[in-house]
Amino acid sequence: MKKLDQQTVKERLNKLEGWEYKNDAIHTSFEFENFKEAFATMTRIAFEAELQQHHPDWTNVYNTLNISLSTHDAEGVTEKDFKLAHIIEALLGN
Repeated sequence: MKKLDQQTVKERLNKLEGWEYKNDAIHTSFEFENFKEAFATMTRIAFEAELQQHHPDWTNVYNTLNISLSTHDAEGVTEKDFKLAHIIEALLGN
């Protein structure tokens, strides 16, 4: 998969509210009512990521989930990252 240039990434981010581009990845964070909701969401995302065979870099601290997407083989952001970002947004009802 081909790495997208910075201009294309920035244009595509206009369709994803709350996501930003830095360090060759797209990033977002979500805050939930509690740890259980955050972890349940991570589980739902994990199943979709596995189907896509594309896995996020993420951290979870109590009720906050931080997600970074990049395609390691391409050393940057590709279509795979935007596809997974849109899936994540759909799962969260955004």
